[in-house]
Parts: sequence; structure tokens; C-alpha cells
Amino acid sequence: MTAQQSAAFDAFVTALDNSLVVVTTRVGAQRTGCLVGFAAQVSIEPRRFMVGISKQNHTYRIAMRAGHLAVHLLDERQLPLATLFGSETGDEIDKFTHCEWHPGPANLPILDAAAGWFCGRIVERHDVGDHIAMLLAPEGAAAPAKPVRPLRYRAVADLPPGHPA
Repeated sequence: MTAQQSAAFDAFVTALDNSLVVVTTRVGAQRTGCLVGFAAQVSIEPRRFMVGISKQNHTYRIAMRAGHLAVHLLDERQLPLATLFGSETGDEIDKFTHCEWHPGPANLPILDAAAGWFCGRIVERHDVGDHIAMLLAPEGAAAPAKPVRPLRYRAVADLPPGHPA
């Protein structure tokens, strides 16, 4: 692609203004989580969901050894939770000491403030460049209790990342 085509593609993706989620996981005593901008349902039957995790991210190193992930839906009013999981790194702090959570299916950390969540078994991993795409088969979920206005990319575009993407 030319520089102009790359810029046009970037503008297209920005205009999509994707919803963001927080992904958490655990391997043994190591728990971790991060803000994720690459996340979408990719199949209706069987139900499948894909999340992309940056290879630079602390969560990536743990998730590569994990069997399950939890995906949390954030409401637009939950910017502080997005900031915690997007601007801090598990290399330096335990994010879970700064928020309320409980153990869920597969002993995954479930964020109490999340608008909704689901847990999924990792059925495939794909190297897609600077991210690893993890394909999930949902195994448990909690639906939003009320209508949600999802937190979107534009709300966090200026957050400093815990790690560069």
C-alpha cells in the first residue's frame, strides 16, 4: 500500500470507533488483564469470539499459556477501569489490587464493575502481526443488567499505553 492508502485505511478504521473490552486471564497464581481494541464475534454457530492481544503486552505472555480468557464489556462511564487496564502494565503493578473482582468460571478474574462478561476456552491462536488473535469458544456469561453504551476507541484514544502496541 502507498502512504496515502495506509492513511486512508487508518482513517477508515478510526471511523469504525470500535467498542473496547477488558480481557483477563489466570495461569496458576499469575492473574493479568488488559484493555483490548481488537475484539469481535466471528461465528454464530458455533459461537466464536476473537480477541487480539499485543505481543508487547504483559497479558500476552500469560495468555499464551492460558486455557481460558474472560472478556468484559465496559460502559462509557467506566473510563477509570479502562485506564487501569489500558495505561498500567502488569509488569509493574497488580491491577487487581486496584479494582473489585471475584473468581469466575475456570478460576478467571471477573471484574465486578463490568457491564457484562463472558468466559471462553481458547480454541486457536493465530499470529496476525504485532498481535496474537485468540479464538474463543464461550463457556459462561453474564448479560448486561441494563442497556449499555459501550466504551469506544475515541474515549481512550489519548490514554498513554502501559506498553506500546
